[in-house]
Amino acid sequence: MRTGDCLVGLISDTHGLVRPEALAAFRGVERIVHAGDVGAPEVLAALRVIAPVTAVRGNNDRGAWAARLAERASLTIRGRRLLVVHDRKALVGAAVGGRTAVVVCGHSHRPTIETRDGVLWVNPGSAGPRRFSLPVTVARLTVGDHGLDAEIVPLANEASR
Repeated sequence: MRTGDCLVGLISDTHGLVRPEALAAFRGVERIVHAGDVGAPEVLAALRVIAPVTAVRGNNDRGAWAARLAERASLTIRGRRLLVVHDRKALVGAAVGGRTAVVVCGHSHRPTIETRDGVLWVNPGSAGPRRFSLPVTVARLTVGDHGLDAEIVPLANEASR
């Protein structure tokens, strides 16, 4: 990471579980983005101890605390616009390009990083309870003058849970 870069932690599909490995992976981040299916307000509280959090509501988020979360969020970091949504299918037909540099989504529990039409799409995967044979992961996004760089971070000891 270069001087002046901003490190952003990306997480999704925690389903009420705060893994210590996820918190450790976010050490040093300036902001955290949660792409939905948070599961409980305590998850967001634990993340806020590390850095400010932007979170959206997922299809499994219910109750008064979840009703306060938007279905979409937009934020600008170092002049680059991030769009956050739980299910990328909610953006079908929507104009995503233009000012948007990064789309952060979750829902599928499949960690992916891809560039489409000049937009970086990042699904950090699931940091919650293990589902099927999918890995348990988070992601880190570096935003700087040089551009954008995303990496998937497998969580240690995740095979045991």
